[in-house]
Amino acid sequence: MAIEKSLIQPEPVISAIINGDNTGVLKINGDEHPYEAPDVNELRQALMKRVIGEAATLGRPVRVTSMDDTGVSYLVVSPAGDVEEEQPTTVPEDASAIIERIPSAPAATITMAAATTATTVVREPALTAAPAAATRRSIREAGSFLAAPSAVEPATQGIRGVLNSLGFSLGPSEDELSEREDIRLASKHFAGTRTIAVVNQKGGSNKTPTVAGLAAVFGRNGGSVVGWDNNPTTGTLGWRTEQGDHARSALDVIAAADALLSPTAQSADINAFVHHQSTDKYDVLRSDADVDGTHEVTAEEVDVLHRVVSKYYRLILMDSGNNHRSAEWNRMIDHADQLVVPTTNEEDRVEAALLTLQGLDLKAERSAGLASNAVVIVSERQRGEARLSQETAEKFRPYVRDVVVVPFDEALKSGQIRFGALQPATRRAWLRAAAAVARGL
Repeated sequence: MAIEKSLIQPEPVISAIINGDNTGVLKINGDEHPYEAPDVNELRQALMKRVIGEAATLGRPVRVTSMDDTGVSYLVVSPAGDVEEEQPTTVPEDASAIIERIPSAPAATITMAAATTATTVVREPALTAAPAAATRRSIREAGSFLAAPSAVEPATQGIRGVLNSLGFSLGPSEDELSEREDIRLASKHFAGTRTIAVVNQKGGSNKTPTVAGLAAVFGRNGGSVVGWDNNPTTGTLGWRTEQGDHARSALDVIAAADALLSPTAQSADINAFVHHQSTDKYDVLRSDADVDGTHEVTAEEVDVLHRVVSKYYRLILMDSGNNHRSAEWNRMIDHADQLVVPTTNEEDRVEAALLTLQGLDLKAERSAGLASNAVVIVSERQRGEARLSQETAEKFRPYVRDVVVVPFDEALKSGQIRFGALQPATRRAWLRAAAAVARGL
């Protein structure tokens, strides 16, 4: 029979403690009553008898807080000797008192015999009675027992990292935690290939360095990344990156597409057509570099190339030309999952970035979604322009998902782009940019 808990009143406040040496104490409204018994079971019975007797005297149920080696229990005891366990909404005022151990041989010890002669004989359940079946919860409500928060690794950077190398164990700073989160995002894998289009209809807006910087971050952290120079003729991505032991380009992939897409093709077959970046861990699919070439890539050929690279890579970064009206440029937009719009802080490049976004917003519903979800990357054209770059970034913030500023770096001006040759602040900025892109994938 369930105990009528509406009859319970705030007093008496009862708490009990059971020590490992078969001693205990019952505290009722601040008055302590020490107990001792031959074993723990008899001690529990003696304490429970006293609690039941208190309930019988009052003619209503009482609450008792009990503590032993296994922890704290919150019980309701009726005058009839029924016991139910509950979770209290508030902790009793003197609950902290039960954690104080009572001396094992108090002068006024009440023995088991004294307790039994002073109390009417009633039912004697154990003090830590099992919950009634009616209070048992469905097993379906149980959460995973493995769902524990992961531990944070000690700091590896700054003064905290130095101290940890000497034997300390200090947690990471906010900056290091932020960097770890960006690395986690850049390392993330997705179900299916993702395509990132890097676009600005003005030349010299830093499209190729942006492809190289993002590809290096994604390649170093997640792998299976290709930078694809989607220029209709000759682009510059091949000039700014390592060349493999061949000179093949996108045109060769188009010619071999049937074999590369066949069921018998193997993952390593694509290596004959792309140029691996040995330190930055991504591949480059070059545009045609023949000085006397006349072929211009069509929209249909972009479809073929996209099918091929989607089979062999999880992440595609597409460099692009400057003609936003060309067929291959617009077909790239059709395949894109994320738009990146690079610009320097020069006025005409900034205006071209804006016009690129506005044109895509007007083009179609899907491209408008890409424009509003775009990431703008502002690269400083030369030293001493940090303030101008921030002002440029603020112009775009109301209209796109994120804006990242990359500081000037001599290693980005010319020659092959190698991520490890960049300054630490530049590398951190590209990591921040890659994380911003990944959030939209």
